[in-house]
Amino acid sequence: MRRQHALRGLRRQRRAGIGRAGAAQYGQDVATFASPICTTRKTAKLRPHITQTTQYAMLEIGNPFLAEYGVIRVLEHEDCDRTQLVKQILSGTYDKPYLIEEGDSRSLYFTRELTQSGMRLSDPTALEFTYTQKMMSFLLFVHQPQHILMLGLGGGSLVKYCHRYLPTTRITALEIDPNILAFREQFMVPPDDARLRVVLGDAAQYLRHCRENPDVVMVDAFDRDGFSPSVCSRAFYLDVHDALAPGGVMVANMVGPKDERAAHLNIVADVFGGNIIMLSVADEGNYLVFAFRDASFEPRWRWIEGQAKAMHSRYGLAFPEFAAMLKRSRKDGYLQGILQLAQ
Repeated sequence: MRRQHALRGLRRQRRAGIGRAGAAQYGQDVATFASPICTTRKTAKLRPHITQTTQYAMLEIGNPFLAEYGVIRVLEHEDCDRTQLVKQILSGTYDKPYLIEEGDSRSLYFTRELTQSGMRLSDPTALEFTYTQKMMSFLLFVHQPQHILMLGLGGGSLVKYCHRYLPTTRITALEIDPNILAFREQFMVPPDDARLRVVLGDAAQYLRHCRENPDVVMVDAFDRDGFSPSVCSRAFYLDVHDALAPGGVMVANMVGPKDERAAHLNIVADVFGGNIIMLSVADEGNYLVFAFRDASFEPRWRWIEGQAKAMHSRYGLAFPEFAAMLKRSRKDGYLQGILQLAQ
């Protein structure tokens, strides 16, 4: 879930914040921004096995970053030190996610430099980031998935999109961080229903006890420090492989240092018998990897290319472009992808 980019257009222009330089560089008293604009009470149950509830408030304060506007929202104790809170946000030491809203955009952050998720209020189900659009390329291989398992919820962009455009598909989304789940309503993630279930829990543990066989597993599990530790092992990807239905596919987002990404790619290639395809997201610094449950699976490129145009009309995504990129990557092979990561 960790991204080194921001929303297009206005969001890209707002990256010149003061960050770690702190409020002194801004030239105003931090307390100016510490007064709450709005407070919404929220009772949050942090873990399923804990029955005691804790009183939190969705605090809204003015955006203190230089040359930026709008508001910041955080889930905190109602009696928290707001001045200290603003200082931590400015310095990058605040250890919980927070939301920035400006105009039509609403974004979720771990730190100001790392955008976790983004949404347009005027079109909350749209996929704002290129990497999320390209992750939907799994539809070129699994055309009518019955069940999608998403590991990592974030702001729920992929959940919302799939819930809208795949009306016959069941979706299960895992999120380990209760502080991320606290922003579910802020990002307009639909409530659970017959097709959607959002689960608070560890993805690795869930997979070890998974009794269902999803057609698609989408992995986007990162925290403020990079790859979530629970998804860094060969055992994790073996569990993903074994959980997939016959003919199923995993698509994983890979960001972070190049050596970590290359190591992950080697693990995935080993577990899935080398039957993987890489897809770069040049403008966002991400790499996606598609891994197939059937080691002998070979995409029917002519059929895929024929369907891509119709899929573009149906889903509003650039499937003809995605298909061409995937075909070219398949021809190059994943070893070439590893060399690219190492450069």
